[in-house]
Amino acid sequence: MNTTATSDQKVVVLDFGAQYGQLIARRVRDLHVYSEIVPCDISADELAALKPSAVILSGGPASVYAEDAPKIDPGVLELGVPVLGFCYGQQIMAVTLGGTVGHTEKGEYGPAPLTRQGESQLLDGTPDEQTVWMSHRDAVSEVPAGFVVTSHTDVCPVASMECPERKLYATQFHPEVRHTPNGNDMLSNFLFKICGLEADWSMDNLVERMVSAIRQKVGDDRVILALSGGVDSSVVAALMSRAIGKQVTCVFVNHGMLRKDEPEQVEEVFTKQFDVDFIHVHAAERYAKLLDGVTEPERKRQIIGTQFWKEFFAVAQKLDGVKYLAQGTIYPDIIESGARKTGGKASTIKSHHNLIPFPDGVSFDLIEPLDHFFKDEVRALGTALGLPDHIVYRQPFPGPGLAIRIIGSVTPEKLGILKNADAIVREELDAYNAKLFEETGERNSAHSCWQYFAVLPDIRSVGVMGDERTYARPIIVRAVESSDAMTADWAKLPYEVLARISSRIVAEVPGVNRVAYDITSKPPATIEWE
Repeated sequence: MNTTATSDQKVVVLDFGAQYGQLIARRVRDLHVYSEIVPCDISADELAALKPSAVILSGGPASVYAEDAPKIDPGVLELGVPVLGFCYGQQIMAVTLGGTVGHTEKGEYGPAPLTRQGESQLLDGTPDEQTVWMSHRDAVSEVPAGFVVTSHTDVCPVASMECPERKLYATQFHPEVRHTPNGNDMLSNFLFKICGLEADWSMDNLVERMVSAIRQKVGDDRVILALSGGVDSSVVAALMSRAIGKQVTCVFVNHGMLRKDEPEQVEEVFTKQFDVDFIHVHAAERYAKLLDGVTEPERKRQIIGTQFWKEFFAVAQKLDGVKYLAQGTIYPDIIESGARKTGGKASTIKSHHNLIPFPDGVSFDLIEPLDHFFKDEVRALGTALGLPDHIVYRQPFPGPGLAIRIIGSVTPEKLGILKNADAIVREELDAYNAKLFEETGERNSAHSCWQYFAVLPDIRSVGVMGDERTYARPIIVRAVESSDAMTADWAKLPYEVLARISSRIVAEVPGVNRVAYDITSKPPATIEWE
């Protein structure tokens, strides 16, 4: 159910397995033009049926001459709509139209000095000499008939090419990354000057359109929603409440491993602020028995995930007239989950909750109203729906909860220690981010923390408290800067902030005598510890 476009304008990104494919769609949306990603092997007829205003061909890791290299339906380039190719997208455009791609003497990776040559609609207004971001070994050596070369680097003779008569444009470099300083200008040239589009896509006009689409789809039927308390499912719950009220039942499975006070906050919001049926499943004791003695991280995840659906469907099967299951699947979930909706060529990164293990004889039709949204767009929608900031801007939180921030077995004692320590970390860094927001006016400024939490390792250390020797647990503090969780750098927090966190945890959390700070980036580490 696509309820996201506010006009008939749409830029379609063909995904050739690019690491930046998702980023291309975001950059287009940042310029207030709606975009979505489709697999590169889509047929010209299928693409035409989407009525694209423009098409962008992403990069990709393959060589165009490899036996299993992804191809493109030549008809895509004959639809009459402007097409822009990046990296592999330039190469596949060239060979499809009769040009030649060759192996350069050396690869070109990272920043590269680019020189413009001749007139260029795509590069118009950008400097004659500029820096671009390259990532290639192959490159176009002979352009197809009708194309002109518009820039080069020392290594790449065809850094960009275009054929204005056929509305075809391409670059070997990546305009979509921030490391190409003038990339946004190039995208703007393509969208607004070449394609003639308008910057009219925004979050402001979406709510009523989405509400109308949900009402039309659901009719008089009932909907059940698995409400985790996270941002995505909470926004779906608020949206469903606005659309169909008590036709939706929110089932909140409390496995006992949420952060301090979170179950109470979720229940408060969805019983007093929104007009939905709310069922709070208190399952902490059942989870505790299942996790007793389990130390292997993936086993923890499996137990928690499997039991979640058992708890959920136990409730669902008691409800009458439920036809639909709503869930907070968002666009990165679909892309990372591989072929379920994109059919894409990129490897499956991880499986998400949208792959539902329905019990025998039980099934529901899915409603996924956020499946074309990115995370920050979901937050903006949540604000528009009236969700409080502590729900909309809450920290990213894994489905297994604190179970995978406790290294080793999960016990009531460890859960109590971690909940209290984590609450202090969040309280102090919430205040730190709020101060930065007040100073800069940016909710996610350059020095703000994107995610922060406490970890409880399965060790003890010697300490001294008062005049007595202690042998207690340490707490690891993890705080990172990131925009998308694909990469992350450890946050360079002021010493006074770290000192305040440390002294508070040791003073206020019994059983802890030491605090350490994790200064590892992703990669090589992950953000979570398990």
